[in-house]
Amino acid sequence: MKILVVDDEKLIVKGIKFSLEQDGITVDCAYDGEEALEFASRNSYDIILLDIMLPKKDGFEVCQAIREFSMVPIIMLTAKTDDMDKIKGLEYGADDYIEKPFNILEVKARIKAILRRSGETAGNKRYMGERSLVVGDICLEMEGRRAYIGNKEVLLTAKEFDLMELFVTNPEKVFSRSMLLKAVWGEGSTGDERTVDVHVRRLREKIEKNPSEPKYVHTKWGVGYYFVV
Repeated sequence: MKILVVDDEKLIVKGIKFSLEQDGITVDCAYDGEEALEFASRNSYDIILLDIMLPKKDGFEVCQAIREFSMVPIIMLTAKTDDMDKIKGLEYGADDYIEKPFNILEVKARIKAILRRSGETAGNKRYMGERSLVVGDICLEMEGRRAYIGNKEVLLTAKEFDLMELFVTNPEKVFSRSMLLKAVWGEGSTGDERTVDVHVRRLREKIEKNPSEPKYVHTKWGVGYYFVV
């Protein structure tokens, strides 16, 4: 496993690096936004821990730039408690966020949760060894975690793919926001239901011809969301 840690506070980076390396994880470190983009463009990572407050380019800019060429899972580290900063990070393509100061055990738990969700589908017995899940004109390649609408590939983040998988395998089932939060982010998630709304909106923008009049992911007002083939 290879992880990129991006933070301008070198003591924080040193602590995270030391702890992750104890688990046999390879860790690269970047201390500003430009350096982070250089690392991300030249290397392949399983996950990126990305601070918001960075010199040269802030975490939002870095996240947005990375999303132009990679769907690697990104967890944003933020010292800000403003909910708008969290929502902004999700809007720019982050999969999750952790507030500073944090416990390194929480960081490890979040990393494991995201990677478990990313990797578990390949061996999921529901697919009986199949490599693709096809519903209507939607195709999900489970091992490669790629999504297609018709013949066009749609680039989804880890959480967007998880949402898509859940919807496609449960057509017509109405999921409340809390159900989606638990299913995709995990039982111990500290996120709120607005996190779900942001990810559903981003998913619609990618898979729907007209997000305001969705064909696939519909809203059940006052309840949550459901998928229609």
